[in-house]
Amino acid sequence: MSLTGRRNQSALAEQSPTVRAAEAEQTTGRVGGWSTGAQANSTAMLRWLVWGLIALGPLLGALAFLSVPTAPAAPAPKTAPAAPAMSGGQGAAGFASLFVAAYLSAGRGDEPKLAAYYPPSSNLQLDGVSGQRRSEQLTVVRLRQTDTSVWSVTVAARVTGATPSATPSTQPGASPSPAAATATVRYFQVPVATAPGSGGATAYTALALPAEVAAPERAKTPELVYGAMHPALPTDPRTQAVTSFLTAYLTKAGAELDRYLAPGTRLTAPSPAPCSGIAVDQFAAEGESGGELVVSVPGDGTTLRLLVTLRATGQDGVRLPLTYALTLKARAGRWEIASLDGAPALTPPTPAPAVSGAPGPGATPTS
Repeated sequence: MSLTGRRNQSALAEQSPTVRAAEAEQTTGRVGGWSTGAQANSTAMLRWLVWGLIALGPLLGALAFLSVPTAPAAPAPKTAPAAPAMSGGQGAAGFASLFVAAYLSAGRGDEPKLAAYYPPSSNLQLDGVSGQRRSEQLTVVRLRQTDTSVWSVTVAARVTGATPSATPSTQPGASPSPAAATATVRYFQVPVATAPGSGGATAYTALALPAEVAAPERAKTPELVYGAMHPALPTDPRTQAVTSFLTAYLTKAGAELDRYLAPGTRLTAPSPAPCSGIAVDQFAAEGESGGELVVSVPGDGTTLRLLVTLRATGQDGVRLPLTYALTLKARAGRWEIASLDGAPALTPPTPAPAVSGAPGPGATPTS
């Protein structure tokens, strides 16, 4: 062995055991029993596993939420089917009118006919001859609701029938006077009950036989905006306008009607023409006491309401009185028809006077 080799062996022998162990581990590439390559791979795998768990977190949470069993939803409450609306008084009025017509003409043997309206009628025993009396021109004059499903209907009927003479002859051997046909208007009140019928219809029945009652009370005539009636003078521009308009309206079936109408007014005349001629007799003007002589027309745009009475001669030659409520409008020195009103205009109600000494709104009463 050379001198150099013996020096190297001496140096190795002089190194400490720890150094030699570390060098041995470095030589073999192991640390703590693990190789450095394995350690690097394990670290990378852990890192990717953590990132994968983070990425999968929302998905796993959603899956967990969906996997929780949910309680079955409570069934929606069933709504009871609405009862068919009551038809109101119109149907009850028609039912009562039919019942009164059958009732007035009924006689012996007609009990089943009345039972169709009032079932207990089958137990009645009617007198008189069937059809001896007749009812004409039946109309409902009063209708009021007495309960939720009960209507009280008053029907007016013109009753015709043969009645014996009130003053029989006292002459010996004289034949009795023939029966005279009379016609009187009578009023009958019928209680009608309504109930839901099949197929959404409304069913009706009478709760009692008709009751004869007095005629309805006549209402007091309200005050109108017009003054007193006065003769329609030919020199009055209002008479001229009304006469021209009504002549075209009633005798010409609307021919030349537009020339008497204010701009924007549209009216349709009766056709065929019902009259052969008219004569305007009187009229009452709004805000006018009557008797004033009028020969001029006010400024454009002025309106005036009139109540006109006239005599119209029919195609049969018979004269018939008529009344029209009209509104006139002034334009270019003449009156034009602005509207054919549906009813005479009423005087506006007078406001109630304030009570003297009454505390005003918000005032505090004093003791």
